[in-house]
Amino acid sequence: MTTPSINRIGKSTVPRTAISTSDEHSITIRGEDLCRDLIGHISFTDYFSFLVTGRKPTRAESMVLDATLVAIADHGMVPSVQASRMTYAAAPDALQGAVAAGILGCGSVILGASETAGRLFTEVDEAAKDVDLAAAASAVVGRWREAGRPVPGYGHSLHKQRDPRVDALFDVARKAGTSLRFVEIAEAVEAVIPAIVGKELKLNVSAAIPAVLLGTNFPLRALRGVPILARTAGLIAHLAEEAVNPSGFALSYQATRDLVYEGEPPKGPAE
Repeated sequence: MTTPSINRIGKSTVPRTAISTSDEHSITIRGEDLCRDLIGHISFTDYFSFLVTGRKPTRAESMVLDATLVAIADHGMVPSVQASRMTYAAAPDALQGAVAAGILGCGSVILGASETAGRLFTEVDEAAKDVDLAAAASAVVGRWREAGRPVPGYGHSLHKQRDPRVDALFDVARKAGTSLRFVEIAEAVEAVIPAIVGKELKLNVSAAIPAVLLGTNFPLRALRGVPILARTAGLIAHLAEEAVNPSGFALSYQATRDLVYEGEPPKGPAE
């Protein structure tokens, strides 16, 4: 299911925003004075939520969002980190370029799967208005597979059982007292996968993030921004380390060390 764009060429000629404005003496964010009301009075997690949604989160909502940001900020020398470190090694004067290199790979496989999983869960939630949750999960997952689409947020190359971050995030949501409706949906999807896919695929963090955030009414359209924001923090940490303990060229060497050339050999000299 895709969300149609509200943008239409020629339909809007005046740029509009409800997020911020400024004048010579003040900066206004979502109707509040940045310097008087926000700086020193709000955490960055709450500020991020406020920027995205236009309202300050409750304590429970803040706990869940903060937990997701912590959970996804770093996971070792994953592809986004390798891309970032190798870019920095080639251009240490452009930190921003190295960060961007790591974030540009946010897609259906890495980091971007949270948004896609969220769309799957909302589709199951809608289908469950007519049938029980297990039947709804089976029907939706079946449709996705028939369309050749993977089930986003399930299976992990390292964590063959449940990604340990999943239960940690679910525990935070339970303790915070936020809605567990989408946690139930995530687990219902996990339960029907073996019969449809033919193998067990356990929940990973990319499914856990929307499962807990949708229970706080965090907007579906902004879900991909959560891992992007979190991973940006992790990349900056890796690049600060790269500056004093380089690995970028070593990573490049590792990639080419066992490289096998399968192209045509060079032609011999003309006779």
